[in-house]
Parts: sequence; structure tokens; C-alpha cells
Amino acid sequence: MPTTPMSHRQVLEALSGLLLGLFVAVLSSTVVSNALPRILTDLHGGESAYTWVITAALLSLTASTPIWGKLSDLVSKKLLVQIALVIYIASSALAGLSQNTGELIACRVLQGVGAGGVTALAQICLAAMVPPRERGRYSGYFGAVFALATIGGPLIGGVIVDTDWLGWRWCFYVGIPFSLIAILVLQRTLHLPEAPRRKVRIDYLGATLITGAVSLLMIWISLAGKNYGWLSWQSAAMVGGGLALAALFVRAERRAAEPIIPLGLFRYRTVALASVASVLVGVGMYGATTFLGQYFQLARKESPTMAGLLTLPMILGLALSSTVAGRLITRYGRWKAYLLAGTLLLAVGFGLLGTVRDDTGYGPLALYMALTGLGLGLTMQNLVLAVQNTVPRHELGAASSVVTFFRTMGGAMGVSALGALLSNRVSHYLVENLAAAHVRPGAGAALGGEIPDLHRLPAPLVPLVTDAFGHGVGLVFLVAAPFALLAFLVVLFIREEPLRTTQESHPHPQPVPVPVAD
Repeated sequence: MPTTPMSHRQVLEALSGLLLGLFVAVLSSTVVSNALPRILTDLHGGESAYTWVITAALLSLTASTPIWGKLSDLVSKKLLVQIALVIYIASSALAGLSQNTGELIACRVLQGVGAGGVTALAQICLAAMVPPRERGRYSGYFGAVFALATIGGPLIGGVIVDTDWLGWRWCFYVGIPFSLIAILVLQRTLHLPEAPRRKVRIDYLGATLITGAVSLLMIWISLAGKNYGWLSWQSAAMVGGGLALAALFVRAERRAAEPIIPLGLFRYRTVALASVASVLVGVGMYGATTFLGQYFQLARKESPTMAGLLTLPMILGLALSSTVAGRLITRYGRWKAYLLAGTLLLAVGFGLLGTVRDDTGYGPLALYMALTGLGLGLTMQNLVLAVQNTVPRHELGAASSVVTFFRTMGGAMGVSALGALLSNRVSHYLVENLAAAHVRPGAGAALGGEIPDLHRLPAPLVPLVTDAFGHGVGLVFLVAAPFALLAFLVVLFIREEPLRTTQESHPHPQPVPVPVAD
């Protein structure tokens, strides 16, 4: 249906509410990163609880993303994003009232559902407001907000837990006022063109199967190597069950009238390749923020607040590249060169970060982080843009959420696997350091778990621990570098189509000739 284009001012007004909601959604995961040790001490949680507080939110966020995306093609996008914010508000309030780790983990599941809705729907609403050619200048704002929430989250969390009259519960309460403001702003400013009314049919079977498949696989990769072996009957049961549910999901989607993930989307070369690239980039996006924080705190003995400040080069690089690239894409209508440059910079940045140790100078380290940030900024939003430029308008929601889904899934699985590698290598290097220093191996028990408090360790042990963590984190980044290089190779095969200057579908889409049942 032809509609009157929104002015630049109208778009910015509507974006203000979306960006505020996006800030809150990203903040929900980063604000607890530095506060978790204090939280779990108060709630008497152990190492498994530490893993599950993080993994639970990622599980529900990943599984719910395609569901939100498909719903946005059927019902009001504005209403959906407001519902997602209400879910976030309710779950955050309950999380702050948690009396034990079980309650907290359950609330984190709900938080992930709300955050997944806001994250997916923000991009979808932008696609509904602005044609692809003009979308680049605005998508840069999304990268900047993501960077702000990423750097601000750990800082806010550190300040909250260190302030006696606040306490860790305010790590969950702090996002509630922003969410309420976002709902009010969206109600006043977000006026999307109405799509033709049609009967809403929700694919409940597909939603259940994809949630089960993703959950089983992510639970397996989160716990394998810790609670049971990688080659064990538990692993076989979870992997087999996850793959079986995935196969049933594909079969169900072929028959569904309104599938959660329309399999016809993957007939488009850009959608198929961008999905693969998103999985690989997700490892870098989530891995960089997770393991850099551990590196600064456990290898360089920095406080949580200072650890957040020291990652500033990466965050500034992300914000700068996403903003500048967005404006250049809008001006010239070309985007593939930025994807190629971004994935290559990400691979180089990870490779250089793979050389760091606990005594690496901050100057070279800042350069390595900046290169990584530049790569992430050039890649994240532009993969979504490429897909949105390819699919028909009525499938924008499903296509956009597919990219986000694969990126989050890759990140969650990558963080789990790389985290297991980090734990294994740190233990290995620590044993070597203890032996080289002629310290009895039993002294390592003073660590009290995988995440030590350096201030409480005996002085002779501290340099041995920081060296082990510095070496271990460096190896993790070195292992992550090939994933970014593979993403570069995948992007090479994406066919660049000039960005459309209207909201109408591309007149001649170029599908990959893969037979898909009606």
C-alpha cells in the first residue's frame, strides 16, 4: 500500500523510543556481568548458578527472537514492542525480589523473552519506517546505542553493587524507569503504516519445536565438559534430541500456513549466506565483551568499573564505524565492501588479541580492541540491512529476526564453548605455573573455584593466577579468529544488490535454486 514517507524528524522521534528500549534490552545482560559474584554470594549460589544466570537469558532470547519476528508480520509492531517492554519490566521487578538462585534464573528466562522482543522488533520497526537506501544512516544509531549499553552496563553494575544504600537488586530495577519512558514515547511517536488486515494464524507447533531444539543444544554446550563429558551418554541424548527436534521443526514449517521461519526465505542467497555469517560473527560479538572483562579483572587485577573503562577503545571503534558506514551506505547505496572490511578487521583484531598476556602494554592492546570494534560495527547492522533489502516487505519481520536469531545463537554457543576452553586452559597453565614456581599443587585450592578473588589470595599465588588467565584469554581469542575469517569468506559469496529507494519489494529477487515445499 503506498504511504507518505516519514520525515527525518518524525523518524528520529520514533527512533528515540526504540533506541531507549534497545538500550534497556542490552543493558539487561551487561549490567549483571560484574555484579554476579556479589549477587551469588548473597543468594548462596555456586559455579553452576553463575553459568545459568547468564545462559538462561540467552536461551530464551535466542529461542523467542524468530517468534517475535513472525508475530510482527501478522499483528501491530508497535503493540508487540510495548508488550515486550512490559514483559521486561515485570521480569526485572521479580528478579530484583529473588530470594534464591532458582527464582533469579526463572526471572532471567522471562527477561530474555522481553529483551529478545525489543532487540528484534527495533530493527523491524526501522525497516517499516525507512526504505533500505535511507536505512543505513539510522542503523548507525543502533550500533552506537549497543556500544553505549555495552560499556555503560558493567560500569553501572559496578557502581550499584559498590553503593551500600543501593545494593545488587538495583541492577534489575535500574532498567524499569527507562522501559516505562520508552513505552510512553513509543505510544506518542511511533506511527507505522498499517499493513492490509489478514487472518492471524500462529504456528504454535513450530514455535514449540524451535524452542525445544535451541534450548537442548544450548544447554548441552553450556554444561558439556563441566557437568559431564563431551563424549558421554548425556551429550549423545541432548545432541540427538536437539537435532531430532530441529528436523521435526523443518517438517512442520513446510506444512504450516504461517510458519515462524518461512523456509522460502533461504531460497535467497543473501538470506542463506547472511545467516551463516551471523552465526560466525555472533561468536565475536558476544565473546569479545565477555572475555575482555574477565581479562582485565583476572589477568590485570583491575576493578569491575575500571575493566569497563579500559574496553573503551573497542566500544568507540564499534560506535564510530557503525555510524560512519551507515551514512556512507546511505549516500552511495553500496554495502558489501563494508561487510568485507568488517569481517576482515574482526579476524585481524581477534588474531592480535590472541597474542596478549597479563603484561601486554595497554597501547598495543587498545589498538587491537579498536580494530575488533571497528570490525563489529561494520558487520552487525549491515548483515541485517542486506537481508532486508532482499526480501519482500511482508516478510521483513521474519527475515530480520532470522539474522538476529542466528547471531544470538552463534554468540551463546560460542561463549559457552570458549568459556569451557578458557576454564580448561587456565587450570592447565596454573598447574604449570605452580610446578615451575615449586609451589605444591594443593595450594591451587586457595582459588576457591574458577573465578578467584585476587585480593584474598596469598601474595605468591597472585602472579601465577594472572599469568594463567592472561595466557588462557589470549588463546580463546586466537581460537575465535578463524570464525571471523570464515565469515569473511562467506560474505565474499553474497551478491550485492543496490539498495532500494522505496519500501516496495525488489522487482526481481534472485533466489538460490533450492526446492522448498509449499
